[in-house]
Amino acid sequence: QVQLVESGGGLVQAGGSLRLSCVASGNILYINTMGWYRQAPGEQRELVAVLNAAGSTNYADSVKGRFTISGDNAAKNTVYLQMSSLKPEDTAVYYCNSDRVRVVGGYQALDIWGRGTQVTVTS
Repeated sequence: QVQLVESGGGLVQAGGSLRLSCVASGNILYINTMGWYRQAPGEQRELVAVLNAAGSTNYADSVKGRFTISGDNAAKNTVYLQMSSLKPEDTAVYYCNSDRVRVVGGYQALDIWGRGTQVTVTS
């Protein structure tokens, strides 16, 4: 069973920084993409940033220039989200996602989500 576990959320003042981490586990052979989504109260979940196996990235316009997604070159199963110049509107639960993971035995897990980590930015 593939699992994604997030960490690193917390409370920070506007202008501050946080780094989120997401670790995938479960006899993994290949991860297609790993990314971050967020959901604020009363809002729909939205894409924040995504990293694919080739190293390409994609960001929401609202976070470009402030957030950076990166992977662990050694572990290959960890993704980070460095968040800088945080704004109150960045307050949300941040979820880690992978669209496709291949595991030992040939099974593919699709659209996997972590449980989320709360980020709160105060003004």
